Amino acid sequence: MRVITVRRQREGPSEMHSSSTMQRAATAPEAPVHEPASAKEAPGAGKRKSDESGEPETRQRGKRRRGAGGKKLRPGERYVPPPQKRNPGVSFSQEHFDETSYYFEGGLRKVRPYYFDFKTYCKGRWVGKSLLEVFKSEFRAESIEYYEKAAQQGRIRLNDAAVEDLSVVLRNNDLMKNTVHRHEPPVVGTPLQILVDDGEVLVVDKPASIPVHPCGRFRHNTVIFILGKERGMSELHTVHRLDRLTSGVLLFARTLESSKRLDQLVRDRQLEKEYVCRVEGEFPEGELICEEPILVVSFKIGLCRVDPKGKECRTVFQRLSFNGKSSVVRCLPLTGRTHQIRVHLQYLGFPILNDPIYGSLAWGPNRGKGGLVGKSDEELLQALVEEHQSEDSLHLMDLPHDGVGLKEVDKNDASDIKEKSVGSTEPKHQESLQAETCGGDAGCSSNNEPRNEANGDTNRDDTAPTSAEGCAAGSAQEAPRDQLCSECKLVRPDPTEKDLIMYLHALRYKGPDFEYATRLPDWAKEDWVDAK
Repeated sequence: MRVITVRRQREGPSEMHSSSTMQRAATAPEAPVHEPASAKEAPGAGKRKSDESGEPETRQRGKRRRGAGGKKLRPGERYVPPPQKRNPGVSFSQEHFDETSYYFEGGLRKVRPYYFDFKTYCKGRWVGKSLLEVFKSEFRAESIEYYEKAAQQGRIRLNDAAVEDLSVVLRNNDLMKNTVHRHEPPVVGTPLQILVDDGEVLVVDKPASIPVHPCGRFRHNTVIFILGKERGMSELHTVHRLDRLTSGVLLFARTLESSKRLDQLVRDRQLEKEYVCRVEGEFPEGELICEEPILVVSFKIGLCRVDPKGKECRTVFQRLSFNGKSSVVRCLPLTGRTHQIRVHLQYLGFPILNDPIYGSLAWGPNRGKGGLVGKSDEELLQALVEEHQSEDSLHLMDLPHDGVGLKEVDKNDASDIKEKSVGSTEPKHQESLQAETCGGDAGCSSNNEPRNEANGDTNRDDTAPTSAEGCAAGSAQEAPRDQLCSECKLVRPDPTEKDLIMYLHALRYKGPDFEYATRLPDWAKEDWVDAK
C-alpha cells in the first residue's frame, strides 16, 4: 500500500517521504483549561472590632465598612468589596436549566428569549477609566445611547448597585453586571442519542450544530443544557470537545474518579480517535500522513493555519470511497490541535465539502492549499467576516458578529444591525464576559466543569426588567418583546441544513478496555449524492 507523508521542517520547505505502516496512536491532549485561582479576602475582612468583642457598636470618627479591612473611606470615595471566592467545581443546576424553555419548529430546536446577567471583574486596563470610556472602547456592539438607557432601567450594575451615571470611575476589583435580553440561534431538532450510560461514563451521539457547553451565543442550545433540562443529568465532566458543526461520539465522565482515569488515558496516548469526513475532489489512494505544524491565528474565534512557527501535529488520512465528485476520508488525529483535521485537509488541497471557514474563498484562489494565503492574519480575518456578512450568515458562524474588532459597527447601518449576534445587548468583547470557546474537532481534553456559572446568572434585583419566566410562557411569538433589544425587532429566516451541518463526524473512540462508536452518517456512504 502506498504511503505518503507530508511534513514541514521548522525552518525549511515541506518534504514528501514514504512510510511503511499506518500509525495508530492516541491523541496528545491539549493543555487542560483551569480556572483562575480564587481571589482571597482582604486581610481583616469579615468582622468589625465591636463584633469580635461582643459589645454593641459605638459611634466612631470616620465611617468604616464591613469587608474593607477597617480602612477609612475618604469623602466621596467609593467602597469596593473584595473579590468573591469562586468554586471551580460548581456545575450547572436546575436553577440554570429553568431560565427558559425550548420549542420545536421546522425541524429546529429553538430557545425562547430570556434575561441574563453577564458579569466581569474590572480589567487592569480599565482601572481609572470611566464606564463610559470602557463602553466606547471595548463594548461597541451597542451604542452609547443604548448603555445610557440600560443604566436608567437598572440593567447595568457595579458591585450589585445600579449605576445611574456612566461617568463613574472604575477601580480594581469592581464587579460589573449587564442584564441582557438574550436570543440564541436555533440548532437541529434531532434528539440526543445516549449510546452508553453506566454510571461511570456517559456517551452521546452529538448532532451537528449543537455546541458541547455554553459558549459565545449559545447557552441552553448546548449538549450540557439539553441533557440537564430534558434528562435531569448534571455534574458531568467533559473529557473532550467537538466543534459545533461536527457530529459524533462525545464522552462525559459521570464521576471525578472516571474523569481522572480518562484524562490519564489521553495523557498516556492510549485513547484512539477515528473520524470520517467528505472532502472535495478525488483524495489520493493509500495512506497519507500530514505533519504540518499548526498555528492559532485568533484565539478569540479559534482560527488556525499551517505555519512553521506552529505546534507539531500529525494526522493520518485514508480514502474510503470516491463518487466522482467528492471523497469520503478516514481521519486519525494523533495529536489534539484545534481544528487539526480541517486545517490539514485544507493544506492538502482537499477541504471538507461544506466547511464554512477552511473551505472559504477568503483564503485566496487556492483556498489555503499548500499554506499559500497571500494575506496577513488581520486581512484574512476581515475577509472571512465580510464573506459571511455578504451571505447573511455571520450570526450562524463561530465568528464575532462585528468583525472581531477589525471594523467599527455603524449603528445607523441596518445591514450591520441585522448581522448582530443573538442577544444583541451582549457586549462585543465576549472574552471578558464568557470565558468559553467552541472548538476542538481534533479532541481537546479537559476535566474542568463548564465555567459560565462564574460569568452569568439570573439573580437580578428589582430594577431588572421583565422576569425570565415571562419570556418562557407561551410560544416564541407570544414572548414579550424587550424595548431595548434590537434582536426583538428582527425576523430572521430559519437556517438551512447547509448552515448547520458540516461533513465531519467523530466515528469511534477506543481505549484499552472500551470502544464507543456510532453508525456511519448518510453523507459518508459510498452511494451518497449531493442534492444541490
